[in-house]
Amino acid sequence: MSGPDPMSPPDEFGQIAEFFRPLTRGDPGAFDLLDDAAVVTARTGTDLVMTQDAIVEGVHFPAGEAPEDVAARFFRVNLSDLAAKGAEPFAWLQTLAWSPEWPLERRRAFAGGLAREAGIFGLTLLGGDTVSTPGPFMASGTFLGRCPPGGVIRRSGARPGDLLLVTGPIGDGWLGLQAVTGALKDPTGGLARKFRRPEPRLDLRAVLRACARAAADVSDGLIADARHLATASGCGVHLALEQSPLSEWGKDWLAGSPDEVGARIALASGGDDYEIVLAAEPAHREVLEAAGCSVVGVFVDGPSEVLLNGRALDVGPGGWRHA
Repeated sequence: MSGPDPMSPPDEFGQIAEFFRPLTRGDPGAFDLLDDAAVVTARTGTDLVMTQDAIVEGVHFPAGEAPEDVAARFFRVNLSDLAAKGAEPFAWLQTLAWSPEWPLERRRAFAGGLAREAGIFGLTLLGGDTVSTPGPFMASGTFLGRCPPGGVIRRSGARPGDLLLVTGPIGDGWLGLQAVTGALKDPTGGLARKFRRPEPRLDLRAVLRACARAAADVSDGLIADARHLATASGCGVHLALEQSPLSEWGKDWLAGSPDEVGARIALASGGDDYEIVLAAEPAHREVLEAAGCSVVGVFVDGPSEVLLNGRALDVGPGGWRHA
């Protein structure tokens, strides 16, 4: 009996072997992706932290994006969740649903993008699944991290009197999406990169562990995610929009807007920034500001409000919501 045609495209198992087995980096718990499960060796003195996030073409990123950029976004939005927990990522599992618009070469390019991201952040692939779908491409990941026992930073630790801080500029993710879709000029491509390849704030892991009572990444929007912290903590939050840090892109866009109030609300509710919003005692303010964080409000014993120069605003949901 003749064997498989070496010139024919690889089937599912061939694609797994070619595209994804190298991403295991020889981790024995991945079993060369030949098994139906993986094993994570327990490490004494650490807690295992897990997060799962999915991206769908046409929902979380525009259709037709370069596969390498899709891979980077998939990787980084998941790592951002671990960054907000104060966890150190080390591995991931994935499920990929290939659409008809994703032929072999796009799949190969996506795998190459994953390899690049895994190399940058030092992760190994432990397993997953690949399927076909008549619908849009979808990637779902379960990312694993470690932190000291009991040290995970939850959403629910804020207390009235705590400061509300954010780790970096707000609004660039939303502006970046406008650049990607052609709605906003972006001569250098810098804004588009902010959307396509956000930077998970893993660099702040130590200071967050030391100072943050509660934290979340800014994926839905600063307004919405600050409210999420307050709701989980059983208190309110007063967010001062004029204190929201802006990049030069954000400042220029705000300066060119005829409606300052609407523009500030848009920047603070657009989402996709993947900075971290957090609660901390006032005693930690100096340390956090030295690390690049900005105070943007305070947690209160009462209802949440969004303010601009002391005036309360009606901002609606304040961020992204799935139907």
